[in-house]
Amino acid sequence: MSVYPIGKLPATDLANLLEKYAPKDPRLIVGGAVGEDAAVIEMGDRYLVAKTDPITFATAEIGWYAVNINANDLVCTGATPRWFLATLLLPEKSSTLDLVDEIFGQIYSACKKLGISLAGGHTEITYGLDRPIVAGQMLGEVTPEQLITTGGARAGDELILTKGIAIEATAIIAAEMRPQLVDRFDPDTLNHYANFLHDPGISVVKDARVALAAGGVHAMHDPTEGGIATGLHELAQAAGVGLEIFEETLPYLPETVTLCRQFGLDPLGVIASGALLIAADSQSVSPIIAALAEAGLKASRIGRVVPSEKGCVLVGTGEARPLPTFERDEITRLF
Repeated sequence: MSVYPIGKLPATDLANLLEKYAPKDPRLIVGGAVGEDAAVIEMGDRYLVAKTDPITFATAEIGWYAVNINANDLVCTGATPRWFLATLLLPEKSSTLDLVDEIFGQIYSACKKLGISLAGGHTEITYGLDRPIVAGQMLGEVTPEQLITTGGARAGDELILTKGIAIEATAIIAAEMRPQLVDRFDPDTLNHYANFLHDPGISVVKDARVALAAGGVHAMHDPTEGGIATGLHELAQAAGVGLEIFEETLPYLPETVTLCRQFGLDPLGVIASGALLIAADSQSVSPIIAALAEAGLKASRIGRVVPSEKGCVLVGTGEARPLPTFERDEITRLF
């Protein structure tokens, strides 16, 4: 039996496991499924939305990452994030009060900025770790009529991507691989790249709220591990559709391309938090992009949703070709 590489489980294996162990609770409106990143539970006049995600690649500002990454998946359902719990697993032999206080401060700061309450969690010094790991759990609420799912995309919709491709990867590479980059880039440039965590930022909470207020949104998804390509495949699988992606309008960021080129990474396959993928009614796309622009958020029309039999393809000036798939996130090759 082959051993999995670092990164997400293969989508086919995950889908089979989720089907095999699917719960039978009638109050579970949305359960585990490829592409659906949060559970939705009926709680009377509203739904409770729950999400959990660990931070394993980044170590700098790990608490900030944990809150924002989990909040991103919640807002993609149309929910308002309310409560955050954190499990802190700390390395033996190197954990100090200063380290723990720094992580707590990052979590508190991120929660305060988003109006979220830090509701609890667990902290321990863990055998065998050489770095901190934070697993976050985010809870929020949404009314039934406002619920959005990744599986809501439908043929005829058009696709929007906010900000740009692989914002999170840019910040991680600049921060974690700095010793290998200091001879090639000046300190100010590396600081600029690392600050992608905050500007343009890995949060898509504002993006989602603006898009939803504009109307016409059928699905939203937060591309993370495996990059924008994996996020697109996940949306297609969740909705049972195909996708035509316009290669010439994909919003590559020059900073990201520069860093990926240094390490031979494909920008389409590196961890991509910070961009929101939106499937919307074709007549609503221009108003959504205009509303995002008014809010100071760049957005690009990157493709359209087609029937499933057409598959997921990149369309450019030449012949269409399959949208790439990545067995693991490209950034794992650095670790």
